[in-house]
Amino acid sequence: MNLIDSLVNYFNPEAAYKRATFRQALAHYEGAKKSTTRKARRDTQSPNQLVQQGAVPLRATARYLERNHDLARGALRVLVNNVVGAAGIGVEPQPRRADGTIHEEYAKALRDAWKDWCRKPEVTQRHSFAKVQRMVARTWLRDGEAFSQQLIGAVPKLDHGTRVPYSLELFEADMVPMDYNEGDKVRQGIESNGWGRPVGYWVYKQNPLDVGLFLSNGSLRRISADRMLHIALLDRIGQQRGVSEFASVLTRLEDIKDYEESERVAAKVAAMLTAYVKRGTPDLYNPDDEAKDENGNPVPRELRMAPGMIIDTLAAGEEIGMIDSNRPNPNLITFRQGQLRAVAAGLGGSYSSISRDYNGTYSAQRQELVEQWIHYAVLADEFTGMFVQPTWESFVLASQLSGVVPMPADVVPETADDALFIGQSMPWIDPLKEANAWEALVRAGFASEVEVLRKRGANPRDVLEQIATWRKQTDEKGLKFSSSATSNSGETTSSDREN
Repeated sequence: MNLIDSLVNYFNPEAAYKRATFRQALAHYEGAKKSTTRKARRDTQSPNQLVQQGAVPLRATARYLERNHDLARGALRVLVNNVVGAAGIGVEPQPRRADGTIHEEYAKALRDAWKDWCRKPEVTQRHSFAKVQRMVARTWLRDGEAFSQQLIGAVPKLDHGTRVPYSLELFEADMVPMDYNEGDKVRQGIESNGWGRPVGYWVYKQNPLDVGLFLSNGSLRRISADRMLHIALLDRIGQQRGVSEFASVLTRLEDIKDYEESERVAAKVAAMLTAYVKRGTPDLYNPDDEAKDENGNPVPRELRMAPGMIIDTLAAGEEIGMIDSNRPNPNLITFRQGQLRAVAAGLGGSYSSISRDYNGTYSAQRQELVEQWIHYAVLADEFTGMFVQPTWESFVLASQLSGVVPMPADVVPETADDALFIGQSMPWIDPLKEANAWEALVRAGFASEVEVLRKRGANPRDVLEQIATWRKQTDEKGLKFSSSATSNSGETTSSDREN
């Protein structure tokens, strides 16, 4: 108690008790109090200050682990494959007329031009758009951010290679210097206005990591923000540069790598040790029993082990002892599983996929998949909003300006670049159970065939065209398949059942 509490307690103990009770009720969080078992944590730096100090070393460590640690590389691959997938984030144009209907002709023209552009979307013309998405997502998750400059129209010495004159120039975070600050406007290589909105990016003309390359601020060029796509993992309000998704699990991954390497070396050494000769008491030693060369010098004795051999050359008091090193460590697997569960929790990925441990019941695996898929969906939404959607909008604009795909007069201009972005669908653990469940939903009218197709990661229009073409060809050749029979019988189609 302080002095006032002591005085109150002396003259009026009841009032002192009430003061102590109310003070306890108004106390701060217990977790905020420093004690012998709890350190006091202080947050005295802004998000940008923390990023300034830690982003670059975290990025370097994440890249090192990706190159040299199988588990880290596999965890990154799991995230990329579930966020982007093999075919990338799909785009389905949705331009509309004034009455709200989709303009099918314009949508088809955009799809055809988009399909052509996806073959060579970037300046090197080495990667398809699906691969570009995977590369950008990999860089985004590993380094915390990635950049892409949009080039539209005629650019000196650049061959777009596609009908629509639009290309992407991809580069990593090293190209935008973290330590470049100029006045109050440019911080960490990003120029912002008074409201904090980026208006320009300062980028090296050459990669600063090239051997023997010394770059200064004079080696920078400014790229306007309207031509730059900045894909970044931003955790706090006001943060400008991204931080690796692996930031909170890097220490654990390094520990797993070091521990496994130590156990592997120990097991390898143990495998080289087989047996030893155990001799008796000193009084049994006889120098004449030792083998000697022609000069009378002792020769080391060798006992080469072989299956089924019988050793009859032991001296008096000697016996063969076997070395038991307790390697490999039987607790290694349990320890490794526990650490990988913590890594999976930090990354938000599936433990089964990261560890390749698929033991468990159908219900347990599905529950894990459902919970983890939310995280994949969130990352896919962020990636789409920062990279895929702006790319599509710029593509539509470039197709209009170049005259490759002119916008019809009956299309509402604001809807010209409207589209559905189709991400990865949650895979089916048991296809028969999943198919029966979706069929029941469609029959009851709670879902549509289009929704089912999209959940499977397919484009409904493509599937419809494929089915129509296939059935036309089979009818021309007089062939009948089960799908054709049910659709022509008029008895088992979903539309007839609903009617």
